[in-house]
Amino acid sequence: MKKKSGQSDILKRVLVCIRPHGVLVLLSLVMAVVSVVLTLYLPVLTGQVVDLVIGPGNVDFAAIFAIMKKMAAAIIITALAQWLMNLFNNRIVYRVSSEVREQAFRKIEILPLQYLDTHSSGEMVSRVIADVDQFSDGLLMGFTQLFTGVVTILGTLVFMLSVNAGITLVVVILTPVSLLVANFIAKRTYSMFRKQSETRGEQTALIDEMIGNQKVVQAYGQEAHVQEQFDEINKRLSKYSLRAIFFSSLTNPCTRFVNSLVYTAVGLTGAFSAVRGLMTVGQLSAFLSYANQYTKPFNEISGVVTELQNALACAGRVFELIDAEAEIPDPETPGSESSASDKTFASEASGKFPLEVLPSNPGAVTLSHVSFSYTKERPLIEDFNLSVRPGQRIAIVGPTGCGKTTMINLLMRFYDVDGGSISIEGKDIRSLKRKDLRSAYGMVLQDTWLRAGTIRENISMGRPDATEEEIIQAAKESHAHSFIRRLPQDYDTMIGENGGNLSQGQKQLLCIARVMLTLPPMLILDEATSSIDTRTEIRIQQAFQTMMQGRTSFIVAHRLSTIQNADVILVMKDGHIIEQGTHRELLEKGGFYAELYNSQFVMPA
Repeated sequence: MKKKSGQSDILKRVLVCIRPHGVLVLLSLVMAVVSVVLTLYLPVLTGQVVDLVIGPGNVDFAAIFAIMKKMAAAIIITALAQWLMNLFNNRIVYRVSSEVREQAFRKIEILPLQYLDTHSSGEMVSRVIADVDQFSDGLLMGFTQLFTGVVTILGTLVFMLSVNAGITLVVVILTPVSLLVANFIAKRTYSMFRKQSETRGEQTALIDEMIGNQKVVQAYGQEAHVQEQFDEINKRLSKYSLRAIFFSSLTNPCTRFVNSLVYTAVGLTGAFSAVRGLMTVGQLSAFLSYANQYTKPFNEISGVVTELQNALACAGRVFELIDAEAEIPDPETPGSESSASDKTFASEASGKFPLEVLPSNPGAVTLSHVSFSYTKERPLIEDFNLSVRPGQRIAIVGPTGCGKTTMINLLMRFYDVDGGSISIEGKDIRSLKRKDLRSAYGMVLQDTWLRAGTIRENISMGRPDATEEEIIQAAKESHAHSFIRRLPQDYDTMIGENGGNLSQGQKQLLCIARVMLTLPPMLILDEATSSIDTRTEIRIQQAFQTMMQGRTSFIVAHRLSTIQNADVILVMKDGHIIEQGTHRELLEKGGFYAELYNSQFVMPA
């Protein structure tokens, strides 16, 4: 497991993300300098106006009017510079956050199923949505106030030195006290913001899980238990949030207290200097204004530091997702382009398994000494061997947990074997591109999946270019056409995420129609008719029999009546094939298959 990145590492990573937008950063910095310089120039002009008011009846209005015009011009240019700076900052931040979110989503697309199986979807959603939002908010405040704050501090020091070096020295001596206070508090806020972000992700995961499974929660009367879980997470989130806010809220009043001391010191030393004639009243007025402007950025920067702590904590969680180990890349074709890290990672796979091209009509499948386990401590499949000829129908049966669905995961290369090999037409599937491998299979699972969209879009997912007639024909063959016609807009009816209000059986019929439209050279049917009524199932089985003619088919079934016509039935137990043969042969053998069959069809005496 990778060690979590430290705050400095995350900051370096953020700077790397900002680097491509260097031109906008430079323009923003220029606008900040223009804005600050003109803002600092205003106290000089104000001091000159004060010195021109000598006494009653002795005021140089002409000179004051000329200075007022300069002040108006400076104010207008300052406002324009600040507007442009905010414009540039917004573009930088939202481009960076958009790119980070795109990287995170792209990584989700290539994460191995093992990662997705062991991390909740709600927690990943929280990283991609909420954490990136928090990151962009902190980054925007950082750019907007950090640039102007630093430039203001440097600019006021220059202007104060030009007026009185002695008083400036007093300001510089007291400055580190403010920095030490801010640094002391900042170190304690990061860990709290990190815990706050992690707990927020945990809460999002629970909410997402409960919304998706509310029927099951209510059916088993688990509302109170779920509420307790939510309350416990919510209390932890409240605790971490309050601590983070408490420590971060200390920053501003503490730095304000120190800054007030600075302002008081400047006022006292400046007043004595004015009395002794070392500076004019106008210069003292300007100096007090500079002292106020000099200390103000420390308050703003302390607030920025607090927001940056939160932003960095959230950025760290997003970068952890982006840095998660992707699935082994497909073998590369000569001269293909990919990132340096992908090439390094791919070299191990592609070096051992150079790219092969899958024949247009594959059918022969060989599993040789295959071993696999989801966790090293619990072996699942060991020394599994199987040779399938083109066009054969292979049924896989056995008790729950024996490895039937795992075989499907391995055939589709959702998981890679730990040992041995799986070959199609003599080509190791690790030497094939995943897209080519998976396009050779048509798959219908017990767990259906439909996307938010129209009925037509869901059926044509595997063949977006299919004609209307082909889509309707596939729906008729899967016996979905009749219920689709009863929908408000038939094939144009919009359905929500995962099928909306369709029944489980209707959703499964649409998934069957999807396969019948693509007509791939090989089929995988994993309890494909488990949610369909018996009468419709008989019709669909007939359609399947027609579709499977000449196609290599793998059929996983618990209802043994659906696989009696299979060419070969594999009986699995504890990851091994314990029996193999036709339906009749296995019944005559009187072994484990016969026991399974009799338990379903022979009534007890």
